[in-house]
Amino acid sequence: MANLKITLVKSTNKAQRKPKATVAALGLKKIGQTVEQPDNEAIRGMIKTAVNYVSVEEV
Repeated sequence: MANLKITLVKSTNKAQRKPKATVAALGLKKIGQTVEQPDNEAIRGMIKTAVNYVSVEEV
């Protein structure tokens, strides 16, 4: 199974509670920070919730 490289590209300061919590649950804290997560349905759903704040690429 592949991994996903997820990068925070936009601030969550004025975001609503759900996307802000989702970005934190993905392990992102600062703009430009990148994490690798496994490619599964749970992570894909989290990305869909925070689509305006993150960029994703397959590794």
